Amino acid sequence: MAAKKKRRIAILTGGGDCPGLNAVIRAVQRTAQNVYGWELWGVRNGVEGFLMPRGEGLVRLDRPAVAGILTQGGTILGASNRCDIFAVPRNRGGPKDESPRVLKLLKQKGIDVLITVGGDGTHRMAQRFVEMGIKVVGVPKTIDNDIRGTDRSFGFDTAVGTVGEAIHRLYSTAESHHRVMLVEVMGRHSGFIALHGGLGTGAEVILIPEIPYDPDRIAEKVRARREHGLNYSIVVVAEGARRPKGEMVYRTGDGSSEHTDRLGGVSYRVAEELSRRIKLEVRNIVLGHTQRGGTPSPFDRILASLYGRHAVQLIHEGKFGQMVNVRGTKLGSISIKTAASGVNKIPPRGDRVRAAREMGISFAAADGSDDPYAKARKKHGAP
Repeated sequence: MAAKKKRRIAILTGGGDCPGLNAVIRAVQRTAQNVYGWELWGVRNGVEGFLMPRGEGLVRLDRPAVAGILTQGGTILGASNRCDIFAVPRNRGGPKDESPRVLKLLKQKGIDVLITVGGDGTHRMAQRFVEMGIKVVGVPKTIDNDIRGTDRSFGFDTAVGTVGEAIHRLYSTAESHHRVMLVEVMGRHSGFIALHGGLGTGAEVILIPEIPYDPDRIAEKVRARREHGLNYSIVVVAEGARRPKGEMVYRTGDGSSEHTDRLGGVSYRVAEELSRRIKLEVRNIVLGHTQRGGTPSPFDRILASLYGRHAVQLIHEGKFGQMVNVRGTKLGSISIKTAASGVNKIPPRGDRVRAAREMGISFAAADGSDDPYAKARKKHGAP
């Protein structure tokens, strides 16, 4: 009987960096080598590695190459969230589709499967690779926890921990100086970091993209606390928070390009709106990329390792065009096409929002939905 062909697989880490990426790379390499005897190659700097001359963007990842990287933040391969391989800018003329170079380089290196580790943008590109005939397996990665089709993406737990520690440190100075502290966190279209970070620290107000806010409602919450002798408040603001029918706030660009435009600064707008309504001093802090960095939490290391191992299992089973996912505690997969079709959002009337409201956290909801229990309190004689 002829021996089975020894597979060569490649892995790239697309989009922004994220705690746990190295754990995925390590798990893929070890599982591929230990169980199946396969070779692993890494693509440097996301899809930009396919554009490097003489095939220099692909590097062999043997066991020594992944030794000691489990607890390292970032990615040993590098990442890029500014390159669209199907529309690469040129000095003259319009952008050029460089995807044929991907096919050519994979063929030259004898690589027959590509693992893409990234968020919705990376997997939209991965789906186009699938349509070109490339065998692709996806792994979900984003600190925002907003990838469609999976309950959890690695990096989220670490980011929430970073946000929680920052807010915890701000409470003492807020109380000492009688200030309202606005803490801006990441979350373009989904407010998972803001919601979990606020819930985990007891923030008074949480602003998320899914619930348009009214600054008058924030002021009401701050005044109510003052009436109880609490002359300080913490407001957690997702970077995608907005007023009803309002636009998101961009530091650069206007939102027309996901590769060059950058959100940020909404907390400055909220601070201005709030300062006109209350007498307390208002300060804002933008946590920015501190949320992306550092050693991944044990939970994220474990989840990333399980994802990496399961990606190799999908390859073994011939399940291409699929992205690893988790539902509850069960690992599985969904089509990359489904994962790339949108983002997960927080249900405005879901359990987590309801729990936060029942514990007294305000979302400053412009539609008045923050107080759906007024009738129940009146019925039971509660204040």
